[in-house]
Amino acid sequence: MSKELLLFLVTIGGIAFLLLLVLKFKIQAFISLLLTSMLVGLFAGMPVDNIMESIEKGMGGTLGVVATLVGLGAIFGKMLEVSGGADVIAASLLNIFGKERASWALVLTGFIIAIPVFLDVGFIILVPVIYSLTKSTKRSILFFGIPLLAGLAVTHSFIPPTPGPIAVAEIIDAPLGMVIIFGAIIGIPTAIIAGPVFGSYISKKIYADVPKYFQEDENKQFSSGQQKIKFSTILLIIALPLFLIIARTILDALITGEVAGILSVLIDFVRFIGHPFAALTISTLVALYVLGIKQKVTKEKLADLTTKSLAPAGIVILVTGAGGVFKQVLIDSGVGALLAGSFSKTALPPIVLAYFIALIVRVTQGSATVAMITAAGLISPILDQFAIDDVNKALIVLAIASGATFFSHVNDSGFWLVGKYFGLNEKDTIRSWSIMETIISVCGFVLAFVLSFIF
Repeated sequence: MSKELLLFLVTIGGIAFLLLLVLKFKIQAFISLLLTSMLVGLFAGMPVDNIMESIEKGMGGTLGVVATLVGLGAIFGKMLEVSGGADVIAASLLNIFGKERASWALVLTGFIIAIPVFLDVGFIILVPVIYSLTKSTKRSILFFGIPLLAGLAVTHSFIPPTPGPIAVAEIIDAPLGMVIIFGAIIGIPTAIIAGPVFGSYISKKIYADVPKYFQEDENKQFSSGQQKIKFSTILLIIALPLFLIIARTILDALITGEVAGILSVLIDFVRFIGHPFAALTISTLVALYVLGIKQKVTKEKLADLTTKSLAPAGIVILVTGAGGVFKQVLIDSGVGALLAGSFSKTALPPIVLAYFIALIVRVTQGSATVAMITAAGLISPILDQFAIDDVNKALIVLAIASGATFFSHVNDSGFWLVGKYFGLNEKDTIRSWSIMETIISVCGFVLAFVLSFIF
């Protein structure tokens, strides 16, 4: 048996075993992911010490980002919720767009916010709005959550300056401006189909309320006599971390060389406060002051609220970290690279080949960014055999991005993040989030493929 076939069978078997543990035997996802990761590493022929190093690397690498963002986001979100701030936003959105059109506002919000902000950052910042809309309308959380996620996911995959498309464009020498233009052309209809359209459908099939571990009755409001917070104030608080991150992004794009003197100090300062960690820390402190201290809430009450807000965050962090472990074991075992390398020997058109290489790597190891970079590295030497202009190179970038979005499942940390925040079991997370990602993938590729014939 060839090594490629062995790794393929081990990967399929591992995913099937994981699904069996969580769906059939109801074993907690954190334990199931760790156990499956160990078994996949063993059957793939990895040395025992390397398996343990992959587990440590996968957990640490994932939690290095996720734990910080989820922890800060939990406090930030709890302040919006208990102060009534998220309810103010929900009521304002409903007044402006109406209950039936609020999902369109959310997909647009996600689409814009994800341009400078990572998907998980935007999701964590805005999920309290989803909770408030869900409670005020009594609809399934998916009616509002799927449109927001679709807007975030489409932009995160298709439109620079997110890291995936930037890296792919650089590897295959595609002009970034073309990627942005065609990313928007492809992304807007894709976000609509995967967001409001699919969200309306799936919310009728799956009813899910705000998770109980995110809605403690005692924390609904600080007091019945608190001042009503203005809509503009809440918007400014939510926009603050986004503004700081955008400022850093713009600065990095404009300033490429060394700068001396006081200007250098100011640039370093903006870059510091514009990092997602610093931006969310600053914004959380502002939220504690404006929504807490300024509302005459005692320090003891604030301390109690912030501590309790971290309890559900712990669930999200551990499961997401275990998903990172599974992903790392698959990467270190060489599954993605070997399968994609074999697939690159076929005679498919470059844009189709690029899509399916990214798709295979995505499904086998979970990370969209890793799938994009792996596919770009494999397709780049193949493109040298064809006379491909800049427009079609940009479309190949988007085909790779589409493939790397396909069917997020148990080896993707985003799968567990969304499932826990929406209170969904694994089966319903697949029926909603995973299918939404697949719709984005298929729609994005079909549109890119059609445009490749026009241009």
